[in-house]
Amino acid sequence: MTHPDPNSNVNWTLLFLCWLVATVSTMGSVFFSYVMGFAPCVLCWYQRICLFPLVILLAAGLLPFDKSVVRYALPLAIAGWLTALYHTLLYAGIIPENIQPCSQGVSCTEEYIDLFGFLSIPMLSLLSFSTIIALLIILKKRISR
Repeated sequence: MTHPDPNSNVNWTLLFLCWLVATVSTMGSVFFSYVMGFAPCVLCWYQRICLFPLVILLAAGLLPFDKSVVRYALPLAIAGWLTALYHTLLYAGIIPENIQPCSQGVSCTEEYIDLFGFLSIPMLSLLSFSTIIALLIILKKRISR
């Protein structure tokens, strides 16, 4: 009788959690745009360019489990995180507005929501990408053992 490898179950669960965060974040982004009517700024679009493919990429790595998905997903997540960090710093006023890329159209510092006094849309994006990156790094370390 063969026993299933408990490590493979944990690895699959970590990848599933990455997919879940990416999917919920994508659904939230679409909800904000199409249900709430919040127009995305340029930086929001760049973050979406990094986030939306993660849903498909991570799902493809789940069935069957493919450890090489980390190699493709991690750079996208890091690029999204860097954009979200820049957007969060811009939104918080730490980066001056005169160097923001949103000179036309929707402002990158437009305040649509403010949950609990500090959670803005850029901060939610930063948290999502941070979670995905942390889980992918844990998964990468577990796989390389």
